[in-house]
Amino acid sequence: MEQQRQPSLDFFLGATTPAGFKGYFPQLAQEKDRQLYLIKSGPGCGKSTLAKHFNAILLPESGTVLVEGMDTADEEKVYDIRQTVGMVFQSPDNQIVATVVEEDVAFALENLGVPQAEMRRRVDDAMKMAGIYDYRERAPHNLSGGQKQRVAIAGVVAMRPDCLILDEATAMLDPRGREQVMQTIHRLNKTMGITVVAITHYMEEAAQADRVLVMSQGQVVMEGTPKEVFSQTERVRALHLDVPQAAELRDELVKAGIPMPEGIIDEGECAQALYELLQGEEVPAWQK
Repeated sequence: MEQQRQPSLDFFLGATTPAGFKGYFPQLAQEKDRQLYLIKSGPGCGKSTLAKHFNAILLPESGTVLVEGMDTADEEKVYDIRQTVGMVFQSPDNQIVATVVEEDVAFALENLGVPQAEMRRRVDDAMKMAGIYDYRERAPHNLSGGQKQRVAIAGVVAMRPDCLILDEATAMLDPRGREQVMQTIHRLNKTMGITVVAITHYMEEAAQADRVLVMSQGQVVMEGTPKEVFSQTERVRALHLDVPQAAELRDELVKAGIPMPEGIIDEGECAQALYELLQGEEVPAWQK
């Protein structure tokens, strides 16, 4: 794939390197602390441009991008970088190349010359982890959008990357498909220890992350846990972004004079707070 040069960017991926995207970005893919990161911003703010620098699809015009110590500008390291950082794009139809699911998952491994026994094991493990093992002999074009996206994810996971980048991988899916893909992402992160960087415009997805980063005009302007970010509802709205529906409901209830605790970002917390409020408790047990 031809590499393209983009405006100045400094980004470091790895446990032993500094960090910075135009001066700031957290370290990812750390050896002992693999997390799920969600990057959120409005259109045209640089999310996809940033993601494409992670595995040398794009190169900075100035500055340095290091992936576990490897410079993405070093053509001899591109192969290793793309094995370290896998990427899944928005449209699954643009990533599927074979006519049978298990053949598509095995495609990259075949090109790498992975031994047959090892390939079989990796492909089966990846399909089981992505929840598509039962569809292994099906034609991808007969699957739903969510199932196709999980086939694409399995193909990347079979490569055993340290980090998985999802560039709005749920944007073209219906709610059920989005839920299936998010469940797969969480399994990969928690079970296999793969660092996941997911770019999304769905607030409910961002609320499930370990860390959330909000970008505006190519800059990281907010960063923290979902509670730390989405509890700042006015600041998030000032950036022309939505907040999770539970956080929005909590704000409206407070405006109506109903005492609600801060930091509510999901439906379960909101329901629990209302239940305990009706029981005569102003502060829910989960906040004590």
